[in-house]
Amino acid sequence: MVEPRVMVEGFSVAPQLTEADFPELAAAGYKTIINNRPDGEEPGQLTTEVAKALAAANGLNYVYIPIVFSELNSAIVDQFAEALKTNSGPILAHCKTGTRSCIVWSMATAKDNTMTVDELLMCAAKGGYDLSRMRPLIEQYMGTG
Repeated sequence: MVEPRVMVEGFSVAPQLTEADFPELAAAGYKTIINNRPDGEEPGQLTTEVAKALAAANGLNYVYIPIVFSELNSAIVDQFAEALKTNSGPILAHCKTGTRSCIVWSMATAKDNTMTVDELLMCAAKGGYDLSRMRPLIEQYMGTG
């Protein structure tokens, strides 16, 4: 099974999911999967259609918010923040390595002003993600929600 990396209670990120991960994530108590990986990014990855069906078959909510880092903007951050608020947790977001999911979570959380940038960077680091170079971008979202 993919190893979820817990950012905060109720929210984790992970690298690309496989078909076998869906029943295991459901059994582990996850309620919602957020897919941040665009379809066709790499040969062999699950398509949105297949992943959505796997999620449904395992009683999981499924949200598709594809992120291409060069196109990341406030509308995507808002969409991610809304998904966090309106879907049951625990929530697992994934992309190829988990980094994009971690970055957009940091931005969405910064908007709500529920954690400082230092706290966000520490949570990411605990999960194995060094977002220090993203600090200026995360800071742009502080308290804008």
